[in-house]
Amino acid sequence: MLFNIAIKNLVGAGIRTWLNVFVTSVSIFMIIFSSGMYTGMKQHAMNVSIDTEIAGGAFWHPNYDPYDPITFEDSHSITPSILTELVESNKALEVLVSQASIYPDGRVVPVIMKGITLEQEILNIPTKEILKYEGDNIPILIGRGMSKYTKLNIGDTFIIRWMDDNRTYDAGLGEIVFIMDSDNFKIDFGHIWLPIEKMQKMLSMENESTYVVFDDNINPHSAGDWIKRDVKYLIRDMETIIEQDRPNAIMIYIILLSLAAMGIFNAQTLSIFRRKKEIGTLMALGMHKRKVVLLFTIEGAMNAIFAIILTVLLFGPLLYYFSIYGVPLPIDYSDMGLIIAKRLIPIYSMPLLVATALIVFLILLLVSYLPSRKISKMHPVDAIRGKTT
Repeated sequence: MLFNIAIKNLVGAGIRTWLNVFVTSVSIFMIIFSSGMYTGMKQHAMNVSIDTEIAGGAFWHPNYDPYDPITFEDSHSITPSILTELVESNKALEVLVSQASIYPDGRVVPVIMKGITLEQEILNIPTKEILKYEGDNIPILIGRGMSKYTKLNIGDTFIIRWMDDNRTYDAGLGEIVFIMDSDNFKIDFGHIWLPIEKMQKMLSMENESTYVVFDDNINPHSAGDWIKRDVKYLIRDMETIIEQDRPNAIMIYIILLSLAAMGIFNAQTLSIFRRKKEIGTLMALGMHKRKVVLLFTIEGAMNAIFAIILTVLLFGPLLYYFSIYGVPLPIDYSDMGLIIAKRLIPIYSMPLLVATALIVFLILLLVSYLPSRKISKMHPVDAIRGKTT
């Protein structure tokens, strides 16, 4: 009986009911959308790092430390034969790393110079574009961010200065042959890429490399004294950043949920207190106070169910569209040193959807129960007369 009365009350309230339902639905949508954008941003950064740097893992020279350029001078040796075989079968690629300086338009810019296997298809770096070069200069591939910073474009030439394996400084003329667009600033800013065979000759390091990246379809176990770095190890810095940022994500979720709860609470409380006369009439007709509280709690639950259904019907297609085509961002965050896509795709996990719907449902139950419980304690005559004491 109470359920039927609750349905009639909601239908009889007309536009007020649907406004409450719509506001609640918008709150659910904003919580899911914002959390999905945040999750999508973190997942994109992880995927880009794997796609452009890590692949299936790598073998490092024992002295190599990518965060300490001083180690570059000693972190090279002849590539182990087992890794050379993988490179020749296109299942791995070699990278030789060294410090250098470039002089575009008379300015000095310190860079990390990396020689890479041009025929590779393992990393999402357009190294094959260098194969099209037919000039006599050192062919160079740089990123869009590096191009903006150095004001270098395709066809521009500049002096490159480096130190070879004999601790002798040498220089040559480099030429930009291609500018790549990459979301990963770690392979863009401060980096120049060139053929590994050319760089080996420049540095007098024939057949040597610093690290070897292998395909994710293979899993070599050892390569002499070279150290194997699996995907879990190579993305540890990204996972650490995400873990440290998790409290921020939780705080954003709580803030959005609190704002939604405040809106729901205000609308629901106002609706119930405006119906004091109705509550007083029900009690005067003999309805027990517990049933009065239960009646309005059921109405709150129905509001929550209607809001969830409306979210699925009204905002579900919009959330699906964003999950497929993404959301264009107004600025390029790569200039700030952030791995954020120009068109960010939100990710909505099932725990997020279920937790949000469940929490909003419980909030509506609570904000329906508390005001109606308070009013039910009033004397029926006072409730009918609209007294608040």
